[in-house]
Amino acid sequence: MKILMLNHEFPPVGGGASPVTFELCTHLASLGHSVDVVTMHYKDTPRYEQTDGFTVYRTPALRARPNICYPYELATYVPGAFFKTLKLCRDNKYDIIHCHFLVPGAPLAYLISKITKIPFIVTCHGSDVPGYNPDRFGLLHKLIMPIWKFLIKKPALITSPSQSLKDLISSHCRNLDIRVVPNGLETAAFNPAEKEKRILMCSRLLPRKGFQYALQAIQQLEDDWQVDIIGEGPFKGELEKEAKQVKMPVNFHGWLDRKEGKFFDLFNRSSIFVFPSNAESFGVVICEAMAAGCAVIASDIPAHREVLGDVGLLVPPQNAEAIKKHLTHLMKDHQLCQQLQTKAINRAKIFDWSLVAQKYIDTYQQVLAKK
Repeated sequence: MKILMLNHEFPPVGGGASPVTFELCTHLASLGHSVDVVTMHYKDTPRYEQTDGFTVYRTPALRARPNICYPYELATYVPGAFFKTLKLCRDNKYDIIHCHFLVPGAPLAYLISKITKIPFIVTCHGSDVPGYNPDRFGLLHKLIMPIWKFLIKKPALITSPSQSLKDLISSHCRNLDIRVVPNGLETAAFNPAEKEKRILMCSRLLPRKGFQYALQAIQQLEDDWQVDIIGEGPFKGELEKEAKQVKMPVNFHGWLDRKEGKFFDLFNRSSIFVFPSNAESFGVVICEAMAAGCAVIASDIPAHREVLGDVGLLVPPQNAEAIKKHLTHLMKDHQLCQQLQTKAINRAKIFDWSLVAQKYIDTYQQVLAKK
């Protein structure tokens, strides 16, 4: 099967959907499928790259930061990628186009599909769905809602990483063909080591991720543990101020590529992972923490309940006191911490890419059978 993958975010830039797209391409290629990717160019990243059995094309676009992309920057993806994408489709005659994010990718996928008659599907990841991230995209979503409702009806099929995000999409537009396909994880990449007294957090540093509440909880604790934070973002300065009030060491490691040994080392050695986000479409980072054998404390939101099942501890969003209570319990009860770590490792296996990639192949075949 010949597959064209569209995503404005692709390693080494982007958030959770970026590594998800990379791993999906890697596994599809390993199964013998031909995969090309069209993404945004960023600074000194190569315009053309062959990696892990597939090809990446980076087209002209405006992007100033690796970890966050603003609306006016998103808008440059479509005109920058249009002619390269059209040429690739005409030259390679793909069987299917797989677009990640309805915005900004679906306008590109829709136009190319109309011209070439190649069917396309869209995977929504959260920020492209109205109501998912109102603190950052609330106004933008209101402005583009008529276009959004037009575009959401155009793919041959839509996939969502969670039932909760599927429900949110359906609340805006009914009678859509939506399939839940979870985000995948390369579980073999993690090798849980002897656990140390470390509390880990990892994400884009945005207010809605809730790290400020975790730091407020930790401020009230005195122990010989330490805190590690992976990520960059506009909220970093505020988090650094909160961290100054913490009695135990707090280390900001910045943006770490998932190909770096340090990224996996921090996960493998950490005992507890805290992720108190207000909203997530899935939570890949929670899967990574489970695969690394961390005891997980996460916000009680639908996506986290789907991912964690009964192997983690849930807290109300924006609740430092609840985080403190669970942290204190885990830091003192070594047996409970170990039990959650073991259960987490087993739970992570159901999200392994070997299973998830096959679900996507089944989805492609379903669309092609209809064609």
